[in-house]
Amino acid sequence: MKVRYSYLPQQFSDCDDLWNELKAFVATGDFTLGKPLEIFEERFAEIIGARQSIGVNSGTDAIKLSLKALGVGPGDEVITAANTFVATVGAIVEIGATPVFIDCDDTFCMDVNLLQGVISRKTRAIVPVHFTGYMVDMPSLMAIANENGLPVVEDACQSILGAIDSRAAGTWGVAGAFSLHPLKNLNVWSDGGVIVTDDDKLASKLRLLRNHGLSDRDTVSILGYNSRLDTIQAIVANWLIPQTQDIANKRICNARFYDRHFEQIEQIRIPPRPTGHRIVYHLYIVFAEERDALLEYCINHGIEAKVHYPVPIYRQPALKYLGYKEGHFPVSDAHATSVVTFPCDQHLSQTELDYVVEVVREFYR
Repeated sequence: MKVRYSYLPQQFSDCDDLWNELKAFVATGDFTLGKPLEIFEERFAEIIGARQSIGVNSGTDAIKLSLKALGVGPGDEVITAANTFVATVGAIVEIGATPVFIDCDDTFCMDVNLLQGVISRKTRAIVPVHFTGYMVDMPSLMAIANENGLPVVEDACQSILGAIDSRAAGTWGVAGAFSLHPLKNLNVWSDGGVIVTDDDKLASKLRLLRNHGLSDRDTVSILGYNSRLDTIQAIVANWLIPQTQDIANKRICNARFYDRHFEQIEQIRIPPRPTGHRIVYHLYIVFAEERDALLEYCINHGIEAKVHYPVPIYRQPALKYLGYKEGHFPVSDAHATSVVTFPCDQHLSQTELDYVVEVVREFYR
């Protein structure tokens, strides 16, 4: 049996109604900042529980523009996680700021207990990363950020509809950044991103920044970027957004199935599942003994398991200039050698889920 990782062929195998919407839209010529984008922004703000939603061209730009709008730039430091995807760090570096890393805990999110120790006079913002569908301990993080007068931009690119005590990822800080990459829980057919905020003034600045700084066709109010979410992609997002809650619920259901069975395997350790947290499982990750051998065994048996990520971002060649050395973030390092990701998406059949569990059992037997 083959258990694929990408579910996109299944997700869009029956979308004649979407094609009809796209054909009708093409005839309008409303391609840039069009009406479907306005509709999507309203719907996205509603499902997240934010006042404002701004569509941009990627999750990376959602982080970058949010920091830029807050005045972060050269000479400033931005605190983020040592185990995140490169996009988080790339967004910080692109505006001239310096990333300052802190280690994670076994929820794969930054260890907030380490946060106060890395705040300096150069710190201008904190970017917590809600990694894999988990959320950072935002009540504790916000208390520290507020005490130090630091704005928080949440990297919620992997945690759409994640929540702590029913308060959604992206709504704790001054801004939240989301990705619509094709393999995210709410996705489009290309890159795409969204920023949410309750700050109307910040939202206005973000709308300028995403569109060259143009306040109208002939007036450049500030220097900005070309970072609009394509209206065609907004149509795809509008087609999928009614399914977003069901997608999250199905992933949660699949993860619970895995948890029940994997916890019976001595060599597998399930990450903590904190009370009051809604984990939405963009990635389903467990800790495994003999990880590399297990990974090879699964792949040889048709299961497209993966590792996120085998080399932590702080140890990547592009960031050598920061001066961090291997061992500086021991939890991130330990995860890199012990975690494995299994397919967990909403299109998996029960037969496929059973097969994944059985193959893992067979390996350890």
